[in-house]
Amino acid sequence: MSGVVLDFVAPPPGLAPHTGFELSPLAGAAGLFALRAIQDAELRLFLVDPSLVASQEAAYAPVLSDEQTTALGLTAPEDALVLVVANPGPEGVHVNLLAPVVVNTTTGRAAQVILEGQDLPVRAALR
Repeated sequence: MSGVVLDFVAPPPGLAPHTGFELSPLAGAAGLFALRAIQDAELRLFLVDPSLVASQEAAYAPVLSDEQTTALGLTAPEDALVLVVANPGPEGVHVNLLAPVVVNTTTGRAAQVILEGQDLPVRAALR
């Protein structure tokens, strides 16, 4: 997959006023993506395929609310690409499993959602 343009339903937290982004896989790093604001290419987040952090005993299976599903225009689970934001720090890289970025792969609509009522960590170590 080369870069894909995404239209966020609302600016991701801390990235207002931006809603247009390009999602690109990083060469040589399977499951790692760069998300860059279209109007400010220096504004970038790294997103990770959550299967890289989920254990085999507890697969990552977030459940979206009806409101979130409707906002993204999702009609089938296979149309959703779920990625998590990677946060590097002195103790390594952590990801927020409670607030994934969800992309409708059919339309390019995207959102960073908060998963209500799900027991997921805000800081999970990237393994």
